[in-house]
Amino acid sequence: MPKAERIAWLPAPEEKNYPAALSYLSLLHPEAEAAKLVERLRKARVVEFKAKDIFRASQLSLLGVSNSHVKKDRKKIRKGIHLSPLLLVRDPAHGKVVIADGYHRLCAIYQTHEDIWIHCKIV
Repeated sequence: MPKAERIAWLPAPEEKNYPAALSYLSLLHPEAEAAKLVERLRKARVVEFKAKDIFRASQLSLLGVSNSHVKKDRKKIRKGIHLSPLLLVRDPAHGKVVIADGYHRLCAIYQTHEDIWIHCKIV
């Protein structure tokens, strides 16, 4: 795979990703349930899914390269800076995956190549 298509990954999500996931999940679930989901994410192992599959499962739109957070993550990718794995939650009631943390990273990676394997935790 050409260098531009390689992603450097941290072995686990950064600590700051969990409070961010809790904040987002608290909008979708009662706080206690959101906290339980985050605890499950902490304990989950890191797995891989293709960028295009995460997008399809999340049913979200791709943010453009003009988004400041996406730009920042694209720079990290080009410089070989390790990215934090995404935090994902399955939502079978709605038939989708919720990106609890990592949406901007996902957009930056997808724009690099849609078939790249993304490191993530999923519950």
